Amino acid sequence: MGWDEGAVFYSEQAQFPHGGGDAGDNRHSILVKMKELIRSNVSFRESLLHNSKYLLVNFEVLEDQWAEIAKLLRTAPSDYLPLFETAAAEVLPSLKSKVDGEEPVSGEVQILLSSKEETVSIRSLGANSISKLVKISGITIAASRTKAKATYVTLMCKNCKNVKMVPCRPGLGGAIVPRSCDHVPQAGEEPCPLDPWIVVPDRSKYVDQQTLKLQENPEDVPTGELPRNILLSVDRHLVQTIVPGTRLTIMGIYSIFQASNSSAAQRGAVAVRQPYIRVVGIEEANETNSRGPSSFTAEEVEDFKKFASEVDSYKEICAKIAPSIYGHDDVKKAVACLLFGGSRKMLPDGVRLRGDINVLLLGDPSTAKSQFLKFVEKTAPVAVYTSGKGSSAAGLTASVIRDNNSREFYLEGGAMVLADGGVVCIDEFDKMRAEDRVAIHEAMEQQTISIAKAGITTVLNSRTAVLAAANPPSGRYDDLKSAQDNIDLQTTILSRFDLIFIVKDVRMYSQDKLIASHIIKLHTSNHVEAPQSNTPKDDNWLKRYIHYCRTECHPRLSDSAATMLQNNYVKIRQDMRQQAHDSGESAVIPITVRQLEAIIRLSEALAKMRLSHVATEGHVLEAIRLFNVSTMDAARSGINQHMNMTAEMQNEIKQAETQIKRRMGIGSHISERRLIDDLGRMGLNESVVRRALLIMHQRDEVEYKRERRVILRK
Repeated sequence: MGWDEGAVFYSEQAQFPHGGGDAGDNRHSILVKMKELIRSNVSFRESLLHNSKYLLVNFEVLEDQWAEIAKLLRTAPSDYLPLFETAAAEVLPSLKSKVDGEEPVSGEVQILLSSKEETVSIRSLGANSISKLVKISGITIAASRTKAKATYVTLMCKNCKNVKMVPCRPGLGGAIVPRSCDHVPQAGEEPCPLDPWIVVPDRSKYVDQQTLKLQENPEDVPTGELPRNILLSVDRHLVQTIVPGTRLTIMGIYSIFQASNSSAAQRGAVAVRQPYIRVVGIEEANETNSRGPSSFTAEEVEDFKKFASEVDSYKEICAKIAPSIYGHDDVKKAVACLLFGGSRKMLPDGVRLRGDINVLLLGDPSTAKSQFLKFVEKTAPVAVYTSGKGSSAAGLTASVIRDNNSREFYLEGGAMVLADGGVVCIDEFDKMRAEDRVAIHEAMEQQTISIAKAGITTVLNSRTAVLAAANPPSGRYDDLKSAQDNIDLQTTILSRFDLIFIVKDVRMYSQDKLIASHIIKLHTSNHVEAPQSNTPKDDNWLKRYIHYCRTECHPRLSDSAATMLQNNYVKIRQDMRQQAHDSGESAVIPITVRQLEAIIRLSEALAKMRLSHVATEGHVLEAIRLFNVSTMDAARSGINQHMNMTAEMQNEIKQAETQIKRRMGIGSHISERRLIDDLGRMGLNESVVRRALLIMHQRDEVEYKRERRVILRK
């Protein structure tokens, strides 16, 4: 009876999937258990009293004390996490009234989850993970503006002005608005039509919400594939805590939503949904634990300290740097210093002094420059490898991109931002366009990247060390040319490099033989299994040791070392002034206060390798030696080559100059090859003629035109 009278019948199945009223009782009993848990756990009570806005819950603690609640949170987090928040909000007033004796005021509490379990790959998330709790890690590449997300929408009927509150689904879900008004019309009253509701925004309840874009860590991307990214939704107290370029490990609920901008072709596919993750806990990975576990076991710490106390630990570290490369001992020492880094300092007036060391390798092809870069990319805790020709200014620093959905602009960090707290390896540095190279000036010295584009004005951190490799303009390092012609980079960028190595391919019988035997040995032992199995362990040990040193040790200069360094710097400046006076031209590589800071950073890095908190005179001496064999050696090569010739050679060059002037009239031009051949018939050596032409070119006596034609000017 009564089934045809038009009333609406409903079941509680949608609300409580496991069955009617029993599920309600079940939820109530779980709520009571959750309250008990919060009251009985000392750390939960204390953190709630200390900060009543949110409560950080560790899964390991939950599983120890209440395994049942932990299991429910894992399998159905969307159902039971709001219940946990309700329990915390209900417990909080009674806790406060006990401690402070105040009138209890109820408020919302956000539950943030954390866990020590292993992260899963973004690629492995599929349909079976939907509505489950997942833990993933990656790099934030974009962050949207904060929006207001309604938790409860207030609806008003157009006809009868009846008001109704409808809850909104959390995350990116909307509210389900009923089709009809539940007001029962009186006699003679017009019944409410279908879809009578209008939203009253002023009386609805809101929380802050922000969307982030998380990209896979570069080291997790399979070879030859593009990195995947996934949308994250954060709300309430997690909003505006993350900037682009930050490495994150997050816990969240893998959810789905209907994309608003789906094309007309896809609109027919009602069942297709976009995945996203509703974040319920964030662990920010800082520079020390950006890759791998940050906690060190007691055995590891003991092993590291024992290694650091050994006499030849510095030599051993340098031997572990790129063992497949023969020779280049000083370059290996410089790379070791770059990996360990100096101490970052914050001055009382807020100025930051960089602790990262920048190294430039300049020289001939096939001198293992790129191999060093690849080794550093593999060994450094955080590293990004990029090539000069394939990198633009925006790709290295940061770009402003317009979002397709909201049409608003957002920032996407480039290589220098993504490698914050690590190393950027830039190959083919000389092939970069000049305007792109200028973009990294600020990142190399101030360690920030300032952006003022499309209404976005901000400063991003790029606390990175730079390891760059470059070739001279002619491809090879030409001994006949001055350093000015060989190092074709601006003084502004050169002064930002702490160490500049000129790597030459020297032709020496004994050395060539050793290099050849080393390379052949590498190729022949490639198939042997034993050495292969040892290398990853060694690499991992070095990576962990670098982690430990960077985290635990921040050395400072001792007084005696500081005095010694001061005297040395003054002496170096005097020598360079004298050299400039003698040669009549300034050095290619300037020796400025930046170079003094470079030696300080090198001394600190050398002390850090030994886990010493004080950089002593010994460390300073080694730092000065490294500086002398690299930057000073490159700066001194600015002296014109004829300054240090024998008297006999100078006489030959003068003869050649006279013959060139006789052979050519002023203003006449001749091809260089023909001139050399003509003078060769007169008994003059080709190299002597070339050197004479070079010296005359430097004095502006001859000029080179297209196709190497020589013109005598005076």
